Amino acid sequence: MDIPEGKKIYFASDFHLGIPDRATSIERERRLCNWLDEIKKDAEQLYLVGDLFDAWFEYKKVIPKGYTRFLGKLAELSDNGLHIEAFTGNHDLWMRGYFEDELNIPVNHHPIERTFNGKKFFIAHGDGLGPGDHGYKFLKVILRSPVSQWLYRRIHPDTGVGMAEWFSRLGPKHGVEEEPFLGPEKEWLVQFALDKLKKEHVDYFIFGHRHITLEYPLPGNSLYINLGDWIRYNSYAVFDGKDLKLQYYKGK
Repeated sequence: MDIPEGKKIYFASDFHLGIPDRATSIERERRLCNWLDEIKKDAEQLYLVGDLFDAWFEYKKVIPKGYTRFLGKLAELSDNGLHIEAFTGNHDLWMRGYFEDELNIPVNHHPIERTFNGKKFFIAHGDGLGPGDHGYKFLKVILRSPVSQWLYRRIHPDTGVGMAEWFSRLGPKHGVEEEPFLGPEKEWLVQFALDKLKKEHVDYFIFGHRHITLEYPLPGNSLYINLGDWIRYNSYAVFDGKDLKLQYYKGK
């Protein structure tokens, strides 16, 4: 598709709403809503590239408590015609219908490709892509299994959501220490992009997951972008029809 003159496409990820405590999460949530209010004047599309929540599990009739401001703002933008797409991340794998039914926002469970103004985009959260991390890849297959999710739904929501939050907190403590770029040889997502470029051209690779802000040039005038997070950076990427760039929200 071609983007109308003056319009832009926005990408953001790794909000991790819910951590490290309720007060800090609500402050981050308000900041996100302020940003969404600011971009709605020129946003043609918005892509939320995974780990929107630090823990999320949808029962048939129940979703985790909280996030009212964020979900309400997404509903408002969607109702007003903004095309929004979300992605599952490794912290919110279990999104199964709520966003689609209540917000009219499709949820992508796998990487997608889009073409805007003749530029090809590859968009994914990034968990499980590239070489290595075989333990997580095996776990991800189990967690995505409909049987596993059906069994988990048999647990009372108070216990089930609490367990999901507990397991989530066992993982990396995002925001405590800055995560360094390890170099192209050790960055699995860079390796994934390089391997894909051997088969087809992609202008822009957009990933979350790594909690680093990075614009890394690849062969053939391709560009790898990691979106950072909203715990430390308040970062996002914007495509104005010609160029894709990382930016940082300076508001409250």
